[in-house]
Amino acid sequence: MPVYQLIPEIPLFPPIEEAEDDGLLAVGGDLTKERLLCAYRRGIFPWYEVGQPILWWSPDPRLVLFPDELKISRSLRKVLRKEQFEIRFDTAFQEVIKSCADVRTNQGEGTWIIPEMQQAYTELHQEGFAHSVESWLDGKLVGGLYGISMGQCFFGESMFSTMNDSSKVALVALTDFSQRVGIKLIDCQMTTPHLLSLGAREIKREVFIKMLKKYLETYSIKGLWNNGPVSMKVNLLQN
Repeated sequence: MPVYQLIPEIPLFPPIEEAEDDGLLAVGGDLTKERLLCAYRRGIFPWYEVGQPILWWSPDPRLVLFPDELKISRSLRKVLRKEQFEIRFDTAFQEVIKSCADVRTNQGEGTWIIPEMQQAYTELHQEGFAHSVESWLDGKLVGGLYGISMGQCFFGESMFSTMNDSSKVALVALTDFSQRVGIKLIDCQMTTPHLLSLGAREIKREVFIKMLKKYLETYSIKGLWNNGPVSMKVNLLQN
């Protein structure tokens, strides 16, 4: 099956059913707000590295986390009880996304969070669509995650940790916040043992798309999560 070449400046995608077996659907296009939001609404996301064209993916099966299914291990629960990390939302988005890239680079791994991606998602953050959940210790950012929020969905992009359990605590905060404001689905995109251990599970792509259509019908919580009508007090120990 051929991989589609996208036309620049026209944010359209082929049917996701025409993706390759590995999930690759299309190449090219751009990272404008219009195209990125169009992609997420259709269950598609960009993932590529330096030297490659923009690659668009829609894997089957899809890894998702339902907020009330997060698994908290005994050791993580002990960490939560200590309350050593301060949780913040949307106070250091650019630092979070850069740290997600830097941690992988420093470990000798490739990263799709190249400068163009960082710029595109920072612009989505400024528009009120992209958000960060941050773990702080003694005034220093030590872990966190970022993604896109639309309707009752959160599309997770990446997470990082420079201290044990700091990114897990941020994920606990995200699921807690999600249940408070009505986010029903956290998209994890690709399957990893780490996310499976935290309660994420695979579902068929067709089921995922049906969920998207349902959960994206509702009003999006747009704007900074630390400056809105929703209480930002996260009760981690109730999870």
